[in-house]
Amino acid sequence: MLNNSNEKIKNGILLEFAKTVELFDLSPIEARVFAYLYVEGTPLTLDDMSEALGKSKTSMSTSVRSLVDLNLVKRVWKKGVRKDLFQVNNHLFRQFLSFYMKKWIDATEVRKDALIELKNEFDHIQNAEKDDELQDKLNNLLEFHERLFHFFKEVSEIKKDG
Repeated sequence: MLNNSNEKIKNGILLEFAKTVELFDLSPIEARVFAYLYVEGTPLTLDDMSEALGKSKTSMSTSVRSLVDLNLVKRVWKKGVRKDLFQVNNHLFRQFLSFYMKKWIDATEVRKDALIELKNEFDHIQNAEKDDELQDKLNNLLEFHERLFHFFKEVSEIKKDG
């Protein structure tokens, strides 16, 4: 009975962690592979992952290749094992934070710059034609993006110091 309970908990952890990882723009299968490798904690072959997750070896290979490219998973060597082995890069939090902070900072800055361009256009409209409510919303969005940009930069700096 204990084994079934542990298996149920393990499956729940895999499911919930995979959902969390999907928030970082990984596909559902990439997220499941990553979560599985993380929870297992030992190097695994594509065959191991394919059997455990019920997906094709081709699907595993594609997903693992993407995860390796993102530096979330690494290929490892083990004496006596002829197949490629893969395991999660041990610096999980730092890897995610580093990759996504840059992405979020860049995306926020692009959106903020686009809003600034719109504000400049709005500023050239004749006073009689200006919609005050629209101007307030534009200013609020600019302030929001500015705060978001600074928040991501601050978190990024904390990561570097920690």
